[in-house]
Parts: sequence; C-alpha cells; structure tokens
Amino acid sequence: MKGKGHFPLLAFVVFTAIFFLTFSMQVIDARKHHHHEKKGKSHKHRKSNGAANSPAPGQAPLPSYGSHPNGSRIFNVLSFGAKGDGDADDSKAFLAAWKAACNVPGATVEIPAELKFLVKPIAFQGPCMPNLSLQIDGTLLAPPKISSWTKYSLFQWINFKWVHNFTIQGNGAVDGQGSSWWKANSKKFKHISNMKPTAIRFYASYNVTVRDIKIINSPQCHLKFDSSSGIKVDNITISSPESSPNTDGIHLQNTQDVEIKYSNIGCGDDCVSIQTGCSNIHIHHIDCGPGHGISIGGLGKDKSIGCVSDIIVEEISLQNTFAGVRIKTWQGGMGSVKNVTFSNIQVADVKVPIIIDQFYCDKNICKNQTGAVAISGVKYDQIIGTYSVQPVHLACSSDIPCTDVDLIDIQLKPSMGYGGFQPALCWNSYGKSQAPLLPSSIDSCLRRDYGSLVKRIAGFPEHIC
Repeated sequence: MKGKGHFPLLAFVVFTAIFFLTFSMQVIDARKHHHHEKKGKSHKHRKSNGAANSPAPGQAPLPSYGSHPNGSRIFNVLSFGAKGDGDADDSKAFLAAWKAACNVPGATVEIPAELKFLVKPIAFQGPCMPNLSLQIDGTLLAPPKISSWTKYSLFQWINFKWVHNFTIQGNGAVDGQGSSWWKANSKKFKHISNMKPTAIRFYASYNVTVRDIKIINSPQCHLKFDSSSGIKVDNITISSPESSPNTDGIHLQNTQDVEIKYSNIGCGDDCVSIQTGCSNIHIHHIDCGPGHGISIGGLGKDKSIGCVSDIIVEEISLQNTFAGVRIKTWQGGMGSVKNVTFSNIQVADVKVPIIIDQFYCDKNICKNQTGAVAISGVKYDQIIGTYSVQPVHLACSSDIPCTDVDLIDIQLKPSMGYGGFQPALCWNSYGKSQAPLLPSSIDSCLRRDYGSLVKRIAGFPEHIC
C-alpha cells in the first residue's frame, strides 16, 4: 500500500519538471530569434549610412549629414549633397535646400562654418513661408574665371526674388572673387560688354534683414536692393580694393523704408548709392573708406526721371574717400531730390566732403543740356574734419537752381601733407548758413535773394514724382 501511494506523487514531480524545462527552452529560443532580428536591422541601418560615418575606436562620432530629418527646421546644405571643398559646384545642393526650407515656417538654410562652397549664378525664389533664414557661417565662392559666366548670368551672382520676411545672417563670407573682372578687357571677353555681376541682389522683396556677414571682392556692386521695401542692414562688412571699379557697397533703387546701420564699408565706388525711386532711407553709424562716400544719384541720365525724398544720413565716418556726402545729377534730367539731411559727419582726408553736382559726367566730355532734376530742402549739419582738395562744391543747374540748402556748423580744415587746395565753389545755390563755418568763405556761399520765381522754377517738376 505504501509503494502505491508514492507513485502518483513521483509522476507529478517528473511531469512538472519536464514542463518547466520545455517552457524555458522555448523562451531562450525566442530571445535568440529576437536578438538576431535586431542585429539584422542594426546592420542594415549602418550600411545605409555608409562606412565613412563609422567612428574609429577612441574617436567621437562623426556628424551625420544624411537625409533631412522630418520635422526639423534646419536645412543644412550638406544634407542635400553640397561638398564644401571650394571646387565642386554646390549650386544644385543649395537650390534643393532652399526649396525644401521654403515650405516650412521659420526654417533655416544652414551653410556650415569652416567650409567653402563654390556656387554658380543662382536664383533663390519666393514667396516662401514666413521667417525663412539663410545662416551663412561658411564661405560662398563665385566662379573665379570670367569665361565660365554666360552672357545671361552677368546681371547678378546670387539673386533673391520675391522673398518676404527673410533674414540673411551669420559669421561667414560671400566672396565674389572679382579681381579678374576688374582688369578684364571687354575686347577679350566680347560677351561681357561693360556688364559685370552684382554679388547679392534682392528684387521685389520686403521685410528683409541682412546682418553680421561679410561681402567681399564683388565684380561690381556688392549688395543691391531693387524694387523692394522694409529693408534692414545691420553690422555687415563690405570690402574690396580702392582700385576696383564700380564696386558700390550698397546700392538702392526703387526701394523704400530702409535702415542701414553699424556697418563697415570699403570699396572702389560709393559706399552707399541711392538711386531713383528711393524714399524714407535712414543711414547711420557707418564707417566708409576707401570709396566715393555716401551718394544720391547720379540721377536724370539720358533725360530720365529721377525721384528721391526723405533721406537721413547721420553719424558717419569717412576716411580717404573721393567724396563725403553728395548729390549728383545729369544735365537734362527731370524729377526731384527733396528733404535730405546729412548730419554729424566726420571726414578725414576726404577730397571734397560736401558736394551737389548737377553737371555730373562720367566721361571726358558730356553735352550741355537744359533742364535738371530739381534739388530742394537739403541740410548739411555738423560736417567736421579735413579735406584734401576742396571743402564744398555746390554746382547747381543754371536752369533750375538748388533751393532751401542749409549749411550749419561746417568745420573743414585742409589736410596736412597735401597742396593745391581749391576754394569752396557755390553756383546758383540758394539757402542759409549758420556759424560756426570754416573756411569762413562758406558764409557767402549760398544766395539768399531768391523769391517766388526761383521757388516756382524749382517746384515745377514736382508733379513728375
């Protein structure tokens, strides 16, 4: 009876042991199978990134520039195929990054530091989603050889068209590599004529900010705004040699509501050039030199209409420039320049600090013509420093005099080490002067006896603008 009682218990123990052993083996096998699946997926992922991205032992992982991650607002041009070696053409990668970022609000196209990107003439077109930025921390290079530019790409190198609420910023540089253009012989390169590309141009754009970057060695103008509004330029550096022809720093045309501030501009032409169709322009805290100063015009070439109004230029430092602050118009033009203030201008070794020239000519001889762009309401206030040729040059049209011109607190001394100074010239200019005035001859520079006839003549073309 005792033997029979132990058998069921022994059978139960054996059965239980077999059950747990079988279950454990199944779990282990399942884990092995799952582990192999993970290894397979991981191996496939590494293969897709490429062996070059696998860090060597003891090194930090290299950054991955694979496909752009969904949901990110940063569009690095390297992720779109840019090489950044200064030799390969990265134009297509830049356009691809731009097109992708254009559809994302608040996106940034990123040009990384310490790399050089060769970019052929390119157009970045909008409109895009709001608050798009171009972060330039590396260096953009224009094609250095003139022969690589087609005749259809000579107007500009980098063109922004119809962009709104847009910012360019960064610690990088835009290098136009313009030296070959400056000395180019148009007979050798027949397709270029006298046209040379602007480095950066904005067309029909508004609410645009350009800040912190460097623009250097442009073939012609460095930064141009055409038919645009709501422009802010802040803390940029523009640089090209004094001998580089027609390399304006900033060029404004048919553009309104502009602020240019806290920047350093040195070039071979006007540091800032204000052309027809511009109004409500505020330029302040600019260091200019070398160059041709801050200029309005030339306006009225080939009997065209020139209209400029509401310009404030103040807190400017000019050194070794051809002109200081000037207005230049061609004979025979129409239109008006009015409500212009130049104040707190420091000049050092500037050839002619104060200029109104209504006989402007960029040739050896220009034909005498009647008619002129009317100039009125121009104030020169606190123009102080040294000149190397002539202190004041006011040459107004014989047909339409300059009116309401104010010379207030003008203190200009001859520069040391120069000779052959010319006296102040004032021709057919009306207004008032206010002490202190140096040289003292400035006090008699402006005519005060104008009456209704002069006002009527000066105001005649106002309806054109």
